[in-house]
Amino acid sequence: MSSSVRSIAIALVAVVALSGAAAPALGSTAAQANAQQQASPGSCDYVSLYDETIGSVVSIQTDAGIGSGYVYETGGNGSAIVVTNAHVVGESDEVTVQFTRGESVTGTVVGSDTGTDLAAVRINESPEYAQALPTAASQPSHGTPVAALGNPFGLEGTITQGIVSGLNRSLPTRQGPPIPDTVQTDAAISSGNSGGPLVNCQGEVVGVNTAGIAAPGAENIGFAISSEIVQRVVPNLVESGEFDQPYLGIGVAQVTPAVAEANDLNRTTGVYVASVDEGGPSAGALQGAAELAVVDGQRVPVGGDVIVGVAGQEVRGIEDLSSILLTETEPGENVSITVVRDGQRTNVTVTAGERPDPDARRTGGLPAAPSQS
Repeated sequence: MSSSVRSIAIALVAVVALSGAAAPALGSTAAQANAQQQASPGSCDYVSLYDETIGSVVSIQTDAGIGSGYVYETGGNGSAIVVTNAHVVGESDEVTVQFTRGESVTGTVVGSDTGTDLAAVRINESPEYAQALPTAASQPSHGTPVAALGNPFGLEGTITQGIVSGLNRSLPTRQGPPIPDTVQTDAAISSGNSGGPLVNCQGEVVGVNTAGIAAPGAENIGFAISSEIVQRVVPNLVESGEFDQPYLGIGVAQVTPAVAEANDLNRTTGVYVASVDEGGPSAGALQGAAELAVVDGQRVPVGGDVIVGVAGQEVRGIEDLSSILLTETEPGENVSITVVRDGQRTNVTVTAGERPDPDARRTGGLPAAPSQS
């Protein structure tokens, strides 16, 4: 297969309703900050924002190191659910949760999903000041002021400020498929920030901090798992301890100019179906490449479908495909897919299958690379 072909497992997520106490409204100080921001777009009272949110941010400590988290939901008798990253809890069944005023309790890891790098921790007692942070109901806009909260390098109670730099980013992982639909920010995210909240000026969580780029020439680039994914995944983790990740069973590639030329395509948008798993969910519905051709010295696939829409939404590239499936589709659902095949647009239906190797969800790191997607 051509080196230009990138095989990915397209993860889907089931939505499970989560019962419990609703997140409390922010205080009058945050409300005033909200009004101020609306009156003057781009402004943000970070002093008030810090005061209103930092009590809900925690340190997550394991034998392997330290990370961050935040109170996602509160229950009766002081119990709470804390959200963090899967790579923070690793293989631990229990972690130490420390609050900003020094209280420490033992937390039980009730669910972890390496495919989205999210984990849920249950604690039986929490201080009264540690209220649940609300999850943003919609995606932020480019340029929205945000703050990253957490414990970079173990420095507790840290806030860094910035803006939303990009949306719907595919976050590369050490192994396996990238995490779709992440939020890019220039707020500083360092080692130890992982699992902490990225909040807007109203104190709503727009993402869960998961990575900062520390490479030569890379400055002010950090990523957070989007609130849309948090809303999909965390209720499942709390309810059942896991999160089923059905897949389409296809290998895909970007529609580059070379791929478009070899396949007589008149545009370079969409997602090219390079391969289809034999006996997989898409077998008999989607068509993979039949051969390879050489265009300008590059070997590219020829004969495969080009996905241009899913569930009535336009698909411009792999990021769109991954994001739509992850946030809006669930296992066992019939998915309507629009493809260009032999120069004609046609609709096919694929019943999403369950992603193989469910035991790999708690590997203590980022997702393992599938042998074939």
